[in-house]
Amino acid sequence: MSATKQKMSTLVLGAVGVVFGDIGTSPLYALQTTFTGSAPLPVIEANILGVLSTMFWTIMLLVSLKYVIIIMRADNHGEGGSLALLALVTELTAKRPKTKWFLTALGVLAAALFFGDGMITPAISVLSAVEGLDLVSHQFKIFVLPITFVVLTGLFFIQKRGTTTVGLAFGPIMIVWFLCLGFFGILSILETPQVLWAVNPIYAYHFLIADPWISFLALGSVVLAITGGEALYADMGHFGKSPIRLAWFYFVLPALALNYFGQGALLLHNPKAIENPFYLLAPAWALVPMVLLATAATVIASQAVISGAFSVANQSVQMGFLPRMEVRQTSDKAQGQIYVPATNWILYLAVIFLVFAFQSSSNLAAAYGIAVTGTMTITTILIGFVMIFYWRWSLAITLPLVFVLFAVDFTFFAANAMKIPQGGWFPLGIALISFTVLTTWKRGRKLLFEQIAKQSVPIQLVLDDADSVNRVHGTAIFLTGVGEGAPSALLHNLKHNQVLHERNILLTVIIEDKPYVTKGNRLLIEDLGKNFYRVKVFYGFMEMPDLPAALDLCATMGLPMDMMSTSFFISRAMIVSSPNPGMVKWRERLFLALSKNAMNAADFFKIPTNRVIEMGTRIEI
Repeated sequence: MSATKQKMSTLVLGAVGVVFGDIGTSPLYALQTTFTGSAPLPVIEANILGVLSTMFWTIMLLVSLKYVIIIMRADNHGEGGSLALLALVTELTAKRPKTKWFLTALGVLAAALFFGDGMITPAISVLSAVEGLDLVSHQFKIFVLPITFVVLTGLFFIQKRGTTTVGLAFGPIMIVWFLCLGFFGILSILETPQVLWAVNPIYAYHFLIADPWISFLALGSVVLAITGGEALYADMGHFGKSPIRLAWFYFVLPALALNYFGQGALLLHNPKAIENPFYLLAPAWALVPMVLLATAATVIASQAVISGAFSVANQSVQMGFLPRMEVRQTSDKAQGQIYVPATNWILYLAVIFLVFAFQSSSNLAAAYGIAVTGTMTITTILIGFVMIFYWRWSLAITLPLVFVLFAVDFTFFAANAMKIPQGGWFPLGIALISFTVLTTWKRGRKLLFEQIAKQSVPIQLVLDDADSVNRVHGTAIFLTGVGEGAPSALLHNLKHNQVLHERNILLTVIIEDKPYVTKGNRLLIEDLGKNFYRVKVFYGFMEMPDLPAALDLCATMGLPMDMMSTSFFISRAMIVSSPNPGMVKWRERLFLALSKNAMNAADFFKIPTNRVIEMGTRIEI
């Protein structure tokens, strides 16, 4: 095997293990919930074939066509996901401020919905797997919730150790999982082959028009078959387009289709199997091994969602939607493997609450779907702008395609909105809280920078008087925003200490609208004269700033640094309310609370604490 093929095989194996965990565990509950959920359907042939046909063509349209074929073309320098797509479209619409504002709001809402979805996925996945114990013996039913609690608690507690070791086993386990899905599906189809008639979309059409209201409500459960479709795009940066596409079309999609059709064949043969058609596909001797395998698969699916939440939180911090928070790199080889303690424990508390509040996967299914369909609808809108402004597709092609995708997405969203009283309120509530926090922090930062700019002094005034000020040995680095004025820490140093260092550097960290910045584009140095320099350090929104490492590169550009003779001056803003605040009072209070809990700038930028001098500045917003 050539090196290229071996690398591709490794990437495909990794993609199967990480990317498809969520959508790959949907057979555990999707078909069952469609018949037994909040709008139960009679388990008769017309409904079985109709639901199967609708489910199959939904997967083909929204996952295969929309995500795998179309949206995965819209990579932001190789990265995918709602915030990466947002960064791409806002760059394209930079000269259209109203359009940019609208798209930014949609992108932030998609990220907020993802947090709501990320809380439900581990709960429903692990709970549905452990519920298989009830089929082994009804005596095990009382252990379902405690075992689910233990599994989820262990999963969240190992996050701080990183997932490198566990990740090595993800691929093989999921390979076995999908092989079992396909194998048991084939056995059932061979017994009742007429189930394959459902491949014909006419069965979906008849199901949808026979009783439009009932079928509309059923769509709220049918959509459970495509939860995790967004992960194919979000994880594109880890594995690339080709491995994900190969894994989907040649392995994952066939296995899923065979299992769903196998469950349908079982129901045609024995309608009472609706009690749990997934586990009843397997022979009695394989039930316990399947419960164990399903539990492992759902843990892997949950891990992918948790890692995704860490990534979204980190991107939100870098893009200015969340305050600085601790982000730990858990692998020295894979840059994307991070651990965000605050996000981890918020997710954990929410997941445990969901498990004990809803108590079964069928109850949780009522809460599942609305966040997924909301994100999918937003993604369709954003990709429409990419088609027009970036790919330059003709409107004759773009508008009908986007209209069809939007109509399907919005129909699923509307169907799930009917489940708000049964549990859909939870992800919407989480999304509303997340959206409020993200937008409040962004707005507050904007007001803060505006006030700092008003109080700033042109750097030229400092340069004009520099010769008359005493100089002390060493280098002073003043962290400042993107403005061109003199940093307040520099002015305070002049006012109180009445000295300047031999060399003074005004340092600005800038986050680009792309995931990564190469070393060659990391620094921009401007000589201001009189031993003053303006240094701009550029990072991508997927990177974690490390200023000492970046400053080491200055030597290659004629500005060598000696950390032992360098002092970092940081302005700590003491934010207070003004008589005429730029936000409503409750949002201002929220911003003040967030700013007080933000991570220290020195720790966030990895600056040695013994080289830092902080100076307070009172600012009204």
